[in-house]
Amino acid sequence: MTSLGDVLKALEAAYPPATAESWDAVGLVCGDRAEPVSRALFCVDPTESTVDEAVEVGAQLLVAHHPLMLRGVNGVPADDPKGALVHRLIRGGIALYTAHTNADAANPGVSDALAGALGLRVTGPLVPAPARRLDVLTTYVPVADAERVLDALHEAGAGALGDYRDFAWTVDGTGQFRPVQGANPAVGEVGRLERVAETRVELVLDRALRAEVVRALRAAHPYEEVAFNLNEIADLPADTGIGRIGELAEPEPLRAFTQRVADALPATAWGVRAAGDPERPIRRVAVCGGAGDSYLSAATRAGVDAYVTADLRHHPAGEHLASGGPALVDVAHWASEWPWCEQAADVVRTAFGGTVEVLVSTRRTDPWTVGATSRTGGPLK
Repeated sequence: MTSLGDVLKALEAAYPPATAESWDAVGLVCGDRAEPVSRALFCVDPTESTVDEAVEVGAQLLVAHHPLMLRGVNGVPADDPKGALVHRLIRGGIALYTAHTNADAANPGVSDALAGALGLRVTGPLVPAPARRLDVLTTYVPVADAERVLDALHEAGAGALGDYRDFAWTVDGTGQFRPVQGANPAVGEVGRLERVAETRVELVLDRALRAEVVRALRAAHPYEEVAFNLNEIADLPADTGIGRIGELAEPEPLRAFTQRVADALPATAWGVRAAGDPERPIRRVAVCGGAGDSYLSAATRAGVDAYVTADLRHHPAGEHLASGGPALVDVAHWASEWPWCEQAADVVRTAFGGTVEVLVSTRRTDPWTVGATSRTGGPLK
């Protein structure tokens, strides 16, 4: 049996909740982690339509990108639209789980799925997230005590990086010191120069653990005065973050690239529109699933030929083009994030393919239902 908790553990490894924006609301909305899951449905929006679909296909879990309740509520009464969905989910034995900005920032995440749908080879994030802030601790321990001190440092959280734990670099040498009046040396005598066989120990640690690791070092070290260095590793960009930059195999005009985008994404009444010279060659492209006009300047700094995102507005788009920014391709918000559903489904499929069936919603939850263009062209040229 695969439990809801098992499935959520796999999803949270792919989309760590701690990487969500502070204003966001991600995680389990309703459901019992101990209950079994044999079928999961993935969607962009938790709406009446996708809840209907979850009921119809017999899913025990609905995974959505957008939060159902982004802002705090005091209750979920059944006569409230969102409260009614919560009641229906609970009555149907369906858990609801949300991965939002944590799925945006992940690698791979929402924008990777969009880039993949467009045939782009991803080269990195558009707005990189900061990497872990790390220190390097160096200390010197009598050889006989080195293993015990190293164990204490590991227990305090040092020596962990990525998928590795309990690592360190050590080398043996000779340390010297002279205790002076007032000292109570564990080794040697006051006034006499001592030379001791010592192990030099180096290991990395999260900067947030600095105080805890130093306390552990001092508690485990046999010396009255502990010699150590703490050096900050320069902050480097991570391979996670918002948006992605990618490349086409061959350049193509903006007109053709816009058609490529329209063909790659599900159809919507909004459609796909572009801003810029229709014949401008496009090869290097920035993408951002969801509303991305706050990253227009980042796309300009990246030196891309085009920027694909959703919910672009008139004035920011016009100012962006006037300042020499890349061409813009504007798509429907829902369509830009829908490719992520298959990516997230594949996380569960890979982890529990034998016990959990995964489905991607076929319901179009884009709110716009009618689109029209002028049949006469209007009075303007």
